[in-house]
Amino acid sequence: MDEQTLCRKRLQDLANQAYRREFVTFSDFLNLNEQNIYHAAQRDFPVQTRLFGGYDGAERQMVACIPDALSSYTQTETAELQYPIACLAARPQYEKFAEKLSHRDVLGAVMHLGIDRGKIGDIVCRDGAYYLFCEEGIHAFLMENLIRVRHTVMKVERVENVDLSGIRPEFEEKQEMIASNRIDCIIAKAYHLSRSEAAEVIAGEQVFINGRCITNCNQSCESGGIVSVRGRGRFIFETDESLSKKGKLRVNFKMYL
Repeated sequence: MDEQTLCRKRLQDLANQAYRREFVTFSDFLNLNEQNIYHAAQRDFPVQTRLFGGYDGAERQMVACIPDALSSYTQTETAELQYPIACLAARPQYEKFAEKLSHRDVLGAVMHLGIDRGKIGDIVCRDGAYYLFCEEGIHAFLMENLIRVRHTVMKVERVENVDLSGIRPEFEEKQEMIASNRIDCIIAKAYHLSRSEAAEVIAGEQVFINGRCITNCNQSCESGGIVSVRGRGRFIFETDESLSKKGKLRVNFKMYL
């Protein structure tokens, strides 16, 4: 059974379980490919479903399968579903001797502990701390065992009683002009590629808009869309649709740091 079929089957099983037993079931954290599979299969589920990754705009997200008995939940009440997500804050124990660490460094240290990637959500580096979203069941293990990242000794604490939506990535903003809001134009401008190079990236199934894989260069992107490009990063695409004197579309890229 290939990976796509296996992912779809796991999600279908979770949805069927929620339907039969009338309680909410949750997936592991899904990457962008898995979220694309989820979007394609969503219409076949016998229950409502919703994505959430611990904070608004998370890239890696869990699916909640919600039976009819709980279908009154609205999108603004997502937190009430009590996703089994814990947020940990990892900081250098001795700031004076700390190295400059990256997202990859922290993720590598976590993977070295033998944890399945699906149990780990986003890692947000901000203000000298590394916020790690993980499944509830492994947070105690991480707090006890994530003691070093590269050569830097770490202290890890659970973030309690805070609004997790306040923990957001930092951005670098860039104002640009593009010919249109076609995805090939957007990718080319965001990553300084030619249109043909952008088309190759898109054809290679490396581009996602709001978790959906895009393979058509003619696909447009609405303002507020989160665009992810495998191996290059992601950004929020924004435009008020105003045009320059030369007829170019004014846009803003909020590049995730």
